[in-house]
Amino acid sequence: HPIVNFFIIPLFAFANAGIFLGDMDVTSVFEGVSLAVMSGLFIGKFTGIFLFSWAAIKMKIAPMPYLGNFKMLAAISMLGGIGFTVSLFIANLSFGSMGEHGLELLNNSKLGIILGSLLSGVVGYIMLTKTLPKEPLAEDE
Repeated sequence: HPIVNFFIIPLFAFANAGIFLGDMDVTSVFEGVSLAVMSGLFIGKFTGIFLFSWAAIKMKIAPMPYLGNFKMLAAISMLGGIGFTVSLFIANLSFGSMGEHGLELLNNSKLGIILGSLLSGVVGYIMLTKTLPKEPLAEDE
């Protein structure tokens, strides 16, 4: 199961997404569409999820999850930046029919999607390992 879950399925999703990294310029990550998409996934989605969750808890619209705290909520909010499939769909709708220049923008946005999702996943994992309890909590009896 681990080989399928952590290698085969992500490889299948990556191949079916139509992402070709062969002719991409790595420096394009730090400019234009790539940087905007990566920032939107990593910073924008985290900020939106965390702030609206924080506001809902403070206004008593929603309770804080049992044994949870705002550090844990921030870690979970960071994982919200893993937005691979919908982001690719929107990028294809936005740039897919713009001709040659659109193809370059589409490839740059795909690069931003990959890196933004990867960055959100890695940082979210690190945050979770630092904030979650190290020992299982005893069940209330």
